[in-house]
Amino acid sequence: MDKDHTSVTSTTQVMNAFERFTMRSVWPAYAGFCWALLYAVFVRFYEAAAGIIGGYGQLSNPKGFSMASYGAGVLIIICGFILLGLVKPWGLTVPAWVPHFRRKRIPRQLILIPTLFSTSILIAHGTTGIVTKTLFLVGAIPLELKGWAVIDKERLAIWDLIFYEPWFLIMGIMSGLAAAHYAHASGVMLPRFRLWMIRFVVIVSLLTLLLIASIVFDFSDILSF
Repeated sequence: MDKDHTSVTSTTQVMNAFERFTMRSVWPAYAGFCWALLYAVFVRFYEAAAGIIGGYGQLSNPKGFSMASYGAGVLIIICGFILLGLVKPWGLTVPAWVPHFRRKRIPRQLILIPTLFSTSILIAHGTTGIVTKTLFLVGAIPLELKGWAVIDKERLAIWDLIFYEPWFLIMGIMSGLAAAHYAHASGVMLPRFRLWMIRFVVIVSLLTLLLIASIVFDFSDILSF
């Protein structure tokens, strides 16, 4: 018992502040779930049912936009439940109703890799939007938008800066923190955890730079999502 206690204490002592925070914090998963639910219901489902919030333009294909918004809302809610699964017991094992694999522990890579991929997209999307919309508003770059019959670009950019892009960024941060907690809880050792963190930061940085460049230099059609 003394040996185990010493080992745990030693491991805790070599952790930095971020690692200690993510190891003990489960609230980002709950916050991310609530954030996803609120956005899905009050933005995506509302847009699909009643039109675009903000009144900054008219779409070329409102029906297609409505269907896409419903689909996005459902996907966002699913993502919210996935975040809960990162900190709940039911997210660690295969459900009992699944034949041949029931009650088996889910390999952490099957959870961490898709979660971190989605997290990188969220953070890169939000950061790119904030940077490019700010550059547009100060007159540094043009803003090309497709799918609109009528559009007030300035109002749209302001709306995106106030609400839309920050949602992506905050959701990405909550998702990343929840994934880090799951990595600790599932037994990832500190050296491997730190290697994953370095790779993640590099990938997010490169992806963000690529997306910003695609908008600034006008090849965003290739990379749009």
